[in-house]
Amino acid sequence: MRQSPIARLARDPRHGQILAVGSLALAGVIWFGVEMPWWRPVTALIAANLTQWLGSRLARIPYDWRSPTITALSLTLLLRTTGWELAALAATIAIGSKFLLRLGGRHFWNPATFAIAVVTALFPGAWVSTGQWGVSAWIAVFAAGAGLAITRKAGRAGVPFLFLGAWAAMASARAWWLGDPLAVPLHQLGSGALIVFAFFMISDPMTQPWHPDARAAWVIFTAGLGFWLQANWIVTAGPVWGLALSAPLVPLLDRLFPAPRKHWTGPLPPAPKGASA
Repeated sequence: MRQSPIARLARDPRHGQILAVGSLALAGVIWFGVEMPWWRPVTALIAANLTQWLGSRLARIPYDWRSPTITALSLTLLLRTTGWELAALAATIAIGSKFLLRLGGRHFWNPATFAIAVVTALFPGAWVSTGQWGVSAWIAVFAAGAGLAITRKAGRAGVPFLFLGAWAAMASARAWWLGDPLAVPLHQLGSGALIVFAFFMISDPMTQPWHPDARAAWVIFTAGLGFWLQANWIVTAGPVWGLALSAPLVPLLDRLFPAPRKHWTGPLPPAPKGASA
């Protein structure tokens, strides 16, 4: 039976993710006062899609605009740069990592996370402004609601909740140990940037361990590492660095805990030598 165009669009959760991430960025500018010059998303979108097109040509696989568009929009949510050059570089690094940094037939670093870690470490003109989203229940609800719809469709609804639960437990335990009031961890958990990370970065199903038990252990470890970095080393982007540093564990966990591979629209065929979408 032939599917309607709407049914075909709904079958791939990336379409919903593009809508959600794009809407979140737009809402941040219009309603929440997030600073977003027009050149930042435009540059990221152009650079990401050009890199995807070039990589696809070299790898002799079909060009797909959806994944680079998601990555470019995700970069605009957290990464801030002083000029368009660094925004373009971040998008290029993000998509390039999908083609170059691969084990087990797939990329294991979340592209946006990897790019943010690289450019913020190397260039003073790039940084993560976790406070730009404020501590607002409205933005948290918006981000969580949009992200939940995506992760449910992709079969990974538990990942952001497990991450946030682990982060909440550690924040509460630290507050208790230091004698801080409950308002301190609640304030930390109300960060819109933390919610954005949980629902739009660590929830990426293509860069998680395939096995559910391995995936759960990896999410908790990532949360612990990120929290430790943020609490003890005053790293403002603790979750981002936690995910960047824990990503190399994914191929090892896949080897130790074999499980069927997934794809955005169904079972994944054997991976070609080039990058997947």
